[in-house]
Amino acid sequence: MDGPGKNALGSAMMTFLLDGLRAAAGAPVLLTGAGDAFSAGLNLKEVAAAEGEGMLTFLRLLEECMSALYLYPGPVVAAVNGHAIAGGCVLTQCCDHRVMTTNPRAKIGLNETALGVRFPPRILAIVRRRLPPQHVDRLLLGGDLVTPNEARELGFVDELAEDPITAAKSRLAILAAHPADAYAQTKRDLRGASPSDLCPDAVHEATLREALATWTGSTVKAKLLRVLAR
Repeated sequence: MDGPGKNALGSAMMTFLLDGLRAAAGAPVLLTGAGDAFSAGLNLKEVAAAEGEGMLTFLRLLEECMSALYLYPGPVVAAVNGHAIAGGCVLTQCCDHRVMTTNPRAKIGLNETALGVRFPPRILAIVRRRLPPQHVDRLLLGGDLVTPNEARELGFVDELAEDPITAAKSRLAILAAHPADAYAQTKRDLRGASPSDLCPDAVHEATLREALATWTGSTVKAKLLRVLAR
């Protein structure tokens, strides 16, 4: 990922990820960020500007992107080379294995609740499945951004490395050595075959519309504008 705002997840970046997964067609995938960040989260300029149906379109794309990564049939390893915040953290949870830098300045966490927005339903399903049950409430309700050592202890990541890209490539090679058909079938058995297995389509749309007020409300908009001003 290489984009503005520390590889922020805007419509262009999410479309780039979806196109890349389609092109990869089940081949092993390594996901990392350019520069000193993995992804600092959603593109706040785009979120702050979106209203009504525009915000729904954005959230549908966000859910499509995360679901596609989580359900991708081949091995996917994240090299978390720096900050992975909010949507950036969700990306890491969609991957099969997560290697994070040992740099203590790097932070990772799910601060959506602290920001004041409701988790989209399929993203909530993914993080509930991927995070240790004993830590889910703390990590989602607390919204803390934690250091690499804390991230490993809490289950955000699987290992730490001074060179996360090299370590991630090594782990990806191990996963890629498994028979591809068996790997894909086991992932389907574990995670489902389509986004509707994470949340049925009708429920998904209704929940997104219920959550819309938290994404477009004046309190959240004001908070986003303060963050952007900094």
